[in-house]
Amino acid sequence: RRSARASRRVAARLGLCEMVDTPYGPQPEALAAVNAGPRYQSGPATFFRLPPLKQGEDVDVALVGIPYDGGATNRAGARHGPRGVRDASADHVRAVNQSTGVSPFTLGVKVRDAGDIPIAAPWSLTSSHNEIEKGYLAFASTGVRVCAVGGDHSVTLPVLRALAKARDGKGPPLGLIHIDAHADTGDNYLGSRFHHGAPFRVAVEEGLIDPKRCVQVGIRGTLADPRQWQFSQESGMTVLTMEDVADIGIQATVKEVSKVVGSESVYVSFDIDALDPAFAPGTGTPEIGGMTSREALSLVRGISGLGLDVVGADVVEVSPPFDVGGITSLAGANILFELLCIVTQSSKKAV
Repeated sequence: RRSARASRRVAARLGLCEMVDTPYGPQPEALAAVNAGPRYQSGPATFFRLPPLKQGEDVDVALVGIPYDGGATNRAGARHGPRGVRDASADHVRAVNQSTGVSPFTLGVKVRDAGDIPIAAPWSLTSSHNEIEKGYLAFASTGVRVCAVGGDHSVTLPVLRALAKARDGKGPPLGLIHIDAHADTGDNYLGSRFHHGAPFRVAVEEGLIDPKRCVQVGIRGTLADPRQWQFSQESGMTVLTMEDVADIGIQATVKEVSKVVGSESVYVSFDIDALDPAFAPGTGTPEIGGMTSREALSLVRGISGLGLDVVGADVVEVSPPFDVGGITSLAGANILFELLCIVTQSSKKAV
């Protein structure tokens, strides 16, 4: 009892919100919302056991699923990614980042699970992208920052289109931190340019991102053609292959990322196949020789320390049908938590 009273006094001195009793003792109300009971009894799965967003409710940061994989060129299944990552985050991810000390739920930033963007015509790639853009723009146009879960990597293109519309010419085009096994700057494939292997080429051509402020990290694997990612170099993007990352190390990689993106606003996109398939087998296009889960966490935490204005982020290509023991969904949930820490801190600074 004495400990509980002391915790409340400390919270009052620090200006924290009302304290609520939880299984872990008295906690600030925002933290108690995700610690209300045992993780396996949290009710319907939401991202990190957060309350679902109510109609008309104001929010600062939204977690949104984009269950679409019509842009996959080989193995489908990422349409189930949001559900897999939701389940893993509800079951296994806690509220405080032990490494950085950040809790995205106690920064004075309101975070909610906003559900999935509905896609009425998934058999049409162009129509689906239009629906994703419209759904995302509903958040971005009101200043809400979004952490999204795909879905294949083609979904990032309509996200960037929505962000460009919401920004309406204010400031230069976004920079991009792209962590992936593939550069995704291909071209026409079997009759389409809008598949998951080309979103960032199209984004550059549409003026959505500045290629000179784009850095691609972890690129590796075999190619169908030696010119497959030629656009990345020709447009001015910085490409750090997995061999580069292994040679210079994570800290030097983070410094290179900082050098490339500068101080203007950026978007972060994390394809789960950046991880070696030993750590993330459940993905559509696995490539051996990738990052360990520990290296990926160190990389994202290093980016967090740069203090960038991150306007949004995503985790894509988690494909539960190809997973083993749920470890890819677990990896995706933890990367999503790290990105949420970054985006909520950016949102707080922007207030």
